[in-house]
Amino acid sequence: MESGEWSVISIRSETPEDYAGIHEVNALAFGREDEARLVEAVRASPDFIPALSLVAVEDGRVVGHALFSPIHVETPTGVVAILALAPVAVRPERQNQGIGSRLIRRGLDECRRLSHAVVNVVGHPNYYPRFGFSPARALGLEAPFPVPDEAFMVLELAPGALADVKGRVRYPPAFEGV
Repeated sequence: MESGEWSVISIRSETPEDYAGIHEVNALAFGREDEARLVEAVRASPDFIPALSLVAVEDGRVVGHALFSPIHVETPTGVVAILALAPVAVRPERQNQGIGSRLIRRGLDECRRLSHAVVNVVGHPNYYPRFGFSPARALGLEAPFPVPDEAFMVLELAPGALADVKGRVRYPPAFEGV
């Protein structure tokens, strides 16, 4: 291949053979190990959903990864299960080429297929709205940590899924330290 040419990228659920590549992609994309360790901790948890850990693969190499995992909202009347989108990572030399967008879109489709109704993300306010995410506080959700309103976002995969849900989002212990 000449410089600037890329081969076909496939998007699929992770397999055990992808673990090292997923770790590498997350460490490179974030410039630290925290997100890579987060993925491993979520994978080891009893609530892990293998179908929602997606990889972008090119020539047998993982070039991107996106993870959707269970979290919940504590409301005055009980706990409501939702998903978190975190992390999303693409190898630095492949960023800004649509790989992250493809991972997110495919992941959201898979979330819908599995009947999940809500996805929360803490991320760049100029990036995630293109997928339908909007400020979560405006819909009655509170973050469990300090974060700008515009970076704390939510997407209803099922219309009206948050109509009667007001409360604080809670992440499992795997997310501590990230």
